[in-house]
Amino acid sequence: MIINQSEFAVSAVKASQYPKDGLDEIALAGRSNVGKSSLINTLLQRKNLARTSSSPGKTQTLNFYRVDSDQADFYLVDVPGYGYAKVSKKQREEFGEMIQDYLETRAYLKGLILLIDGRHEPTADDIAMYDYSQYLNLPILIVATKMDKIKKNAFNKTEAAFRKHLNLNKDNVTFLPFSSVTKLNVDQVKNWIEARLDEE
Repeated sequence: MIINQSEFAVSAVKASQYPKDGLDEIALAGRSNVGKSSLINTLLQRKNLARTSSSPGKTQTLNFYRVDSDQADFYLVDVPGYGYAKVSKKQREEFGEMIQDYLETRAYLKGLILLIDGRHEPTADDIAMYDYSQYLNLPILIVATKMDKIKKNAFNKTEAAFRKHLNLNKDNVTFLPFSSVTKLNVDQVKNWIEARLDEE
């Protein structure tokens, strides 16, 4: 997949604010500060299209990025991160409802990229999000982020831990180690997205 152009399209908190042009969408989910913005910027070859932040919980809306590729136009959708403690219980509930409404009702959603910090075993929140993703019956790509901080000879240990804790023996789940620093598996992530866009 060759990215010709990309742009931030819209932030949304409810269905009436979603794009209405009927393009396919790929959602990205993960804990706060897991590297969703970095992955988006790396995939789209843009430095600051998606804003990275040192403050957990900064993304509080569904952010739609329109992508013009050599195959098709589509949206990457950054959903609010989970697992942060500095927002109120009420806010967490509102974020949860917003994410749930989008993931369960959006007809144009073709797949979900779940980002998990590759330096650690999946947390209870990660496992809960993965189990929920399975319930949605969507194609899922598990991306282990920040793998540049792990020695290459430990990659197999990371994958084994992910497979054990998430029970990754499902036909619709793919696992990839990733680094926005070294560009590890950038093309493979693009290929996964391309395959989802090809599916009817």
